[in-house]
Amino acid sequence: MNAFRSAGSHTPQGQSLEQALQRAGFYPLLVSDVVEDALDGQPCLAHLAHLETHFDQTEIHRHITVLALTEQMLIIAHVDDQQLDENGERMMAQISTESVPVKQIRSVVLSYMYTQPQNYKPTDPVRELTLSIGWSGSQRIDIAPAACGDPQCEADHGYTGNIAQEDIALRISAEADGLLAVQDAKIFARVLRSVNTRAVAIADPEATVLRPGQVARGSRFGRNQHR
Repeated sequence: MNAFRSAGSHTPQGQSLEQALQRAGFYPLLVSDVVEDALDGQPCLAHLAHLETHFDQTEIHRHITVLALTEQMLIIAHVDDQQLDENGERMMAQISTESVPVKQIRSVVLSYMYTQPQNYKPTDPVRELTLSIGWSGSQRIDIAPAACGDPQCEADHGYTGNIAQEDIALRISAEADGLLAVQDAKIFARVLRSVNTRAVAIADPEATVLRPGQVARGSRFGRNQHR
């Protein structure tokens, strides 16, 4: 049995990567083979598969992003499909994979969304989670019109915004993807932090790294993005 399938069956996540791809239903055999090839025989410690659907007038566009983590690498696979004729009988899949050394990952940011926070209980599930991972130093700028505290004020206060470091951001919603998908995303982030901490410590024993379990928390609720 290959490393891809045997590792998936022993993951602490709610479902194996193969099961997640089958559930997504987006060319599961093709995506599975692409990820397995990118893993190059390395055991998969954790995974995250996220399917997005966009509507463009009369057309439907889907794409899937798959993250697969090994001790040394973070694999990012992205698959889009394209309709070549009006009847949808001719399709084309566009595939990209990226392999990022775990020790190069600089940030893992989790943004949580809870409903009715005034009634929060520890057993309440997260309704939405955005996972952002940065490794190349690229930055995203969010800008919006600035405002003051006076609701009657009509003056121009310019713009305000924030700069966030991210190479990829995935938004997982319990409503759209299910509570299991949100939980799997949390587990993936936890494993990624742990592996990243070990890799950085080995590469630079004097480096200051986050303790296992620490995470930077943000408040951005942007769309899924893949770069």
